[in-house]
Amino acid sequence: MRVNFRSRTFVVLMLALAASALMILAINTAPRSTSAAAAPQSSTSHSALPQQSYADVVDRVAPAVVTIHAARRARAPQMPEFFNDPMLRQFFGGGNRSTPRGDQTRKETALGSGVMVSADGYIITNHHVVDGAEEISVDLNDRRHFDAKLIGSDSPSDLAVLKIQASDLPVLSLGDSDKVRVGDVCLAVGNPLGIGETVTMGIISAKGRKTGLSDGSFEDFLQTDAAINQGNSGGALVNTQGELIGINSQILSPSGGSIGIGFAIPSNMARNVMDQLTKNGKVSRGRLGVGIQDITPELAKSMDVKDARGVLVSSVDAGGPADKAGIKIGDIITQVSGSRVEDMNALRNRIAASAPGSDIAITVLRDGHEQHLHAKLTELKEDTEAADSEKSGGKETSSGQLGVTVEPRRNGPGVVIDEVEPGSPAAEAGLQPEDVILEVNHQAVKSGTDLRNGVKSSGSKPTLLLLSHEGRTAFVAIQAK
Repeated sequence: MRVNFRSRTFVVLMLALAASALMILAINTAPRSTSAAAAPQSSTSHSALPQQSYADVVDRVAPAVVTIHAARRARAPQMPEFFNDPMLRQFFGGGNRSTPRGDQTRKETALGSGVMVSADGYIITNHHVVDGAEEISVDLNDRRHFDAKLIGSDSPSDLAVLKIQASDLPVLSLGDSDKVRVGDVCLAVGNPLGIGETVTMGIISAKGRKTGLSDGSFEDFLQTDAAINQGNSGGALVNTQGELIGINSQILSPSGGSIGIGFAIPSNMARNVMDQLTKNGKVSRGRLGVGIQDITPELAKSMDVKDARGVLVSSVDAGGPADKAGIKIGDIITQVSGSRVEDMNALRNRIAASAPGSDIAITVLRDGHEQHLHAKLTELKEDTEAADSEKSGGKETSSGQLGVTVEPRRNGPGVVIDEVEPGSPAAEAGLQPEDVILEVNHQAVKSGTDLRNGVKSSGSKPTLLLLSHEGRTAFVAIQAK
C-alpha cells in the first residue's frame, strides 16, 4: 500500500512539473502581437498626461503680438513765482531764468500690447491703451519699429484698431470664443511692465463675466488665471492651437498686480467691433428699447416664477422696437433668436451685437405663458434723458411696515418717497428719497392708500414694487415686517 501510494504521488509530481514547464515555454514563445496588444493602454495613459511644452505654439503666436507706445501731451506743473528767488534755486534747483513761463506741456507715454490680425498691418488693441494719444508707435517682435495710425476706437467695448504701413506681416488667426470651455488651457502673450514679450499659462476660469470697470456695459469677459499685468492690455489670449480667443483687457486686484483674476474680451466680440471700425470707423449697435434687470430669488418668489433664469422687463420705451413688438413691463425675456437668455448682460450683448434694422425673434414669459414676438431693432444712441420727480404737498405715511413716507407726484403716475426709515425693509432693499413707486404687485399706485393696500395684499410673500430711480425703472421685492 505504501509503495503504491508513493508511486502515485511520484506520477502526480512529475505531471505537475511537466505542466509548469509547458506554461513557461508558452510564455517565452508567445507571439509578439500579444505584447503589442497591451501597447494602446500604455499609449492612452501617456496621452492623458499634461503637455510638457508649448514652445511650438509660442513660436507661431509671438511674432504677431506687438508692443504699443502711445504718447500724449500733459501740462507740466508750473513752478511758483517765489522759486525764481536765486537763494531758493540753490536749494531746490530748476527755475532757470531763461525758461519761459506760462503754458508748458510734457510728453507722457503709455505702454500696452496689440495683436496683428492682417498681413497688411491692421492691429487690434484696447481702447484704454490709445485713448487720447497724439502719437502712436508699434514695436514688432523682430525689433522693427513703425508709426501707427488710429483707424477707430470704441470705448464701450474697450477695443481699438491701428494700422501700420507694412506688408507680409505675421498674423494671428481668430478662433471661435463661443467654443471655449471653462477649464481649457490658455496662454497670455504681451509686454507686461515693459520688460519685453512674455508668455504666461493658465486656464479659462469662467465665461460671460462682467466687472463694471469698463466705460460701457458691453462686457462678456473670459476670465483666466494666466498672469496679466500692466502692459499686457491689448495682448493676446490664445488656445493651445495658437488661435486668438481673447484680447487681454483687465485684472481684478487690490494691489494692482496679478493675483490670478484676469479678463479678456472674447474674440467673437473683438471680430465684430474690429470689422465695423475698419469699415466705418465707428460701431453701430442694435437697440430694443427696454429697461431690464436680473431676476433675484426674492423677485422670483413674489412673481411665482420657479425658474430664475431670464431677464425681467422693468420699462418699455414708448414707440420703440419693444413697444411695437408687444413687449410689456413685467414680461420675462427667456430667448432671443432661439438662444436661451440667462441674464441681463447676455441679453444686452446679444442685442448690441445685432445690426440696427435686424429682425429678431423674442420669447417672453407673461403670466406663466410663453409669448412669441418679433422686433425690428433701431440704432442704439447715448441716452441723455432724465426723468423728473416733481412733488406736491400732502405727505402720507404708508402702512404695511415698509418704512417709507410718500407723497403724490404733481405730474405723472406713482408716489414719491420722501423719507426712508433707517433699518427698515425699504432701507435694506436700497430705496431712497426721491425714488418713485409706480406699481405695487403690478397694480398702479396713485396714493399712499394704494401702496398700503398693495403691501397688505401681499400676505406672507414679498411685496413687488416697480420703482423709478433717477429716471430708470426696476422691480424690487421687499419682505414687509
